[in-house]
Amino acid sequence: IFVSDQMTFMRLITILGILLFPHIILAQNYTSYFTGNTTDVITNPGGGVCLMGGATEDDNAMSWFLNQANGGDVIVLRASGSDGYNDYLYTDLGVTVNSVETIVFNNATASSETYIHNRINEAEAIWFAGGDQWNYVDYWRGTTIQTLINEAINSRNVVVGGTSAGMAILGGHYFSAENGTITSNAALNNPYNNSATVDNTPFLEAPFLANVITDTHYDNPNRKGRHSVFLARILTDTGTAGYGIACDEYTAVCIDTNGIASVYGEYPTYDDFAYFIQVNCEATNPEPEVCTAGTPLTWNLAGSALRVARLNGTASGGEQFDLNTWQSVSGGSWLNWSISNGNFSEVPGLAPDCALLEPCVGDFNDDGMRNVADLIVFLADVGCTGTCIGDFNGDGTTNIADLISHFTPVFGTSCQ
Repeated sequence: IFVSDQMTFMRLITILGILLFPHIILAQNYTSYFTGNTTDVITNPGGGVCLMGGATEDDNAMSWFLNQANGGDVIVLRASGSDGYNDYLYTDLGVTVNSVETIVFNNATASSETYIHNRINEAEAIWFAGGDQWNYVDYWRGTTIQTLINEAINSRNVVVGGTSAGMAILGGHYFSAENGTITSNAALNNPYNNSATVDNTPFLEAPFLANVITDTHYDNPNRKGRHSVFLARILTDTGTAGYGIACDEYTAVCIDTNGIASVYGEYPTYDDFAYFIQVNCEATNPEPEVCTAGTPLTWNLAGSALRVARLNGTASGGEQFDLNTWQSVSGGSWLNWSISNGNFSEVPGLAPDCALLEPCVGDFNDDGMRNVADLIVFLADVGCTGTCIGDFNGDGTTNIADLISHFTPVFGTSCQ
């Protein structure tokens, strides 16, 4: 065939590519890689969240994620890379799903693509790949993509998860990496370093993570220090005592719809740990002693500024943590973390006894009673998503579950 000009040649190449590789959709703004049944199925997904610490995925955790799709369609959203997940999720793990599609966002304009919107609406499971989390925040926040993902979570009980950068975006607070990454040493020595971009602009609404900031690759490099800084910033800047969840590489935390987090990994063969971090509720004033720009962080509180449950990741996911109470359900050990003049310290500790110091649950007007006036405030908050005063169970929204589990039992009682 004689090709007279370059444009004709490129058209022939495009046609040839479609004929040879029909599972790949090439578009200027995105690339799609499709594996499986092209006919959509509608199943009843099991919901939940899977947080992966980075490096190679844990097969048992990924099998948990796929099982939550209940035979439905899986989409992988990413801003770099290609189809590395397709065969792994469709066949390698032995869990039956209808299809796996990877969609690579080549730029922010892809967020307006109707094709991608439709694919999110048809998914029973959504996985966020690793890469640069700022791309996800920059491309998706405030767009239809954000809206559809949150609708999938809140309305269709779709399971979501992510690794590395994909895990980093799943908390209500998040390290956006807008100005690049930051080391523990740099953050500890200046908690307001330009690269310490701690953000809480509403984004994704993963259940039980509304007041959580995650961190990944926890052991490579050591990120305990910078995660502590993130929590110090949240408390200092917002007055909110946030929580942290972190995973070592090759380690995962899978959270079911009851708020029970199971930790997967290859312990005891490897030290695969997950960390559940909370501000010391037993301290009269839990705020950092020094958290200012240009000055090393001091958050000591007698050596126990942060109380941390460290759980071992096992093949069975047998070590579990309750995100309703933030107390370990089975396995694990407690640690105390503190920082003095930018120097991080970790020592063995005990589980905190927060119940004695909790505010009077449901007493919104601080009059010492839980009564009709408080019920009116609660009802006005129903439907709120994100950070909500009536979200007693921490699932990211105020709803009937909060009324039944927390408000109704104390209604009509005093705070004494």
